[in-house]
Amino acid sequence: MRIENTKCECGHQNYAGTVLCESCGKPLYDDHGSEPLEMRYDGVARRSQRGNPTWLDRIWNFFSSVKIAIYLILITLAASVLGTVYPQENTFINLDPSTYYKQTYGTTGEIYYLLGLSHTFDSWWYRLLLFMIGTSLVICSLDRVLPLYRALNKQQIRKHPGFLSRQKVTLTCDIAEPGDQTSQEQWVQTMASVLRKRHYRVHTDGTALMAEKYRFSRWGPYINHIGLIIFLLAALARSIPGWHMDQYMGFIEGQTLKIPNTPYYLKNEKFTVDFYKPEEMSDKFRQRDLIVPKMYETQAVLYQCTSRCGTADPVLKEVARHPIRVNDPLNYHGFMAYQFDYKETPRLISVTPSLRNKQTGEVYGSIELDMNNPQKSYQAGPYRLELKSYFPDFGLDEHGQPMTKSNEPKAPAFIFTITGPGMEKGQPYLYFPRMIDKDTYRQDDVNGAVGQLLDLSVGSMEGVKIAQYTSYLNIRVDKALPYIWFGAAVSMIGLVMGFYWQHRRVWLRVDDGKLLLGAHTNKNWFGLRKEVAAALGKAGIEADPKTLETGRKTL
Repeated sequence: MRIENTKCECGHQNYAGTVLCESCGKPLYDDHGSEPLEMRYDGVARRSQRGNPTWLDRIWNFFSSVKIAIYLILITLAASVLGTVYPQENTFINLDPSTYYKQTYGTTGEIYYLLGLSHTFDSWWYRLLLFMIGTSLVICSLDRVLPLYRALNKQQIRKHPGFLSRQKVTLTCDIAEPGDQTSQEQWVQTMASVLRKRHYRVHTDGTALMAEKYRFSRWGPYINHIGLIIFLLAALARSIPGWHMDQYMGFIEGQTLKIPNTPYYLKNEKFTVDFYKPEEMSDKFRQRDLIVPKMYETQAVLYQCTSRCGTADPVLKEVARHPIRVNDPLNYHGFMAYQFDYKETPRLISVTPSLRNKQTGEVYGSIELDMNNPQKSYQAGPYRLELKSYFPDFGLDEHGQPMTKSNEPKAPAFIFTITGPGMEKGQPYLYFPRMIDKDTYRQDDVNGAVGQLLDLSVGSMEGVKIAQYTSYLNIRVDKALPYIWFGAAVSMIGLVMGFYWQHRRVWLRVDDGKLLLGAHTNKNWFGLRKEVAAALGKAGIEADPKTLETGRKTL
């Protein structure tokens, strides 16, 4: 292992890999002759420049590389573009993505689905890319901000002549007779006064001077990094259960549905739609005979589950009520429901049949059957009906056994056990609310003797409730959004700091009547040259800004 001596002639011990002495600024390596100095981080060594790195240092070096960070950003951008080629799965309502992409987009759609691009932004590899970008930002910042802070915090007023003469903006000239210490110090004080008027913070040491302004702008890129890190952490926090949701759900009129992964239930109490009248529409629409909705809204009620959550009979507490319209969502503590669309889908909600004696015509009583959540038992006069099975979409399997084709009440069927006078042991009874299903499946014949005695039917349409519309709502929960906006604001502050201000520094020393001046800025060299030339003019030295950049200018 090679031992490198990094102790400067001024006595300061520098870290291995340091290019310029942290104290006096003397170049520790003279390989570049009189070329301008590399002033990045003022020549201070970074951890990624260590010799004989360990495995931890190699990981550090990998993520501290700006080139690696750019590659990660480009890969993430490419993945984001691919994720927007076709709609993502979370934008579907009641669609099977395994068949949707192939049927809609053909072979390319099928490949898109098989590659997992249909859920790009929820995939583990996309989140891993965001995590790696965040890690790179943290390590890049630490690898540079700590040496920069150390360099700016230990600035010496009297810099080494080699440091000053190899700045990009320099000046060498005679200003006083050798040995006239008083005149030299007076000129330095005059120059200090001029620079203070230009908002520089000036420090003097006899015939040496250091002036700087807008040092805070050097921290702009790192504040920008902090904002981006907060932004990425907030984006990753969306994967925490309950922190983010963006899905579409259909609510039938009168239907209460549980919102997945939340303690909330939402009910579509009533849906209304208002259409434009022909006289309210333009000629173009009237000629095409279009029906255009003017306004549609969902009278929504939001419930919070207090007990028995996830069961068929939860205990619900109303927490919010709001008419949801387009761009006017229901908003309850960050839970938002937006009106997305609607469809006219007449659907049976409930029926209220009456139980009567077929032979005598006596009506024993009525029961209300909810198609979405029927009760376990009903009482109609002296008879009790125990619900044994419910089939929302009745059908027969290949063995002739009853089954349901779907969970939607398209052809509902109920199987009860009736107990009462003459039926103490209980008798099975099959009931179809729709007349077409009664005839199709021969309800009376299946019920046999019980069907000959008792009849369960709806006398009029008043006992039938039908939902005309299904309201489609976009359910959103985004607890990370405030942090995303905060990160974006912090990042913008860093960008403004870095773009609109420049860290400018001027060093000078007078030895034996000869002035040696050096100046540096992180950008806008033309402005710095002009400002230094103007300050010199106020101090009695005329200098052309263009000649200052060349160095070696002697007056």
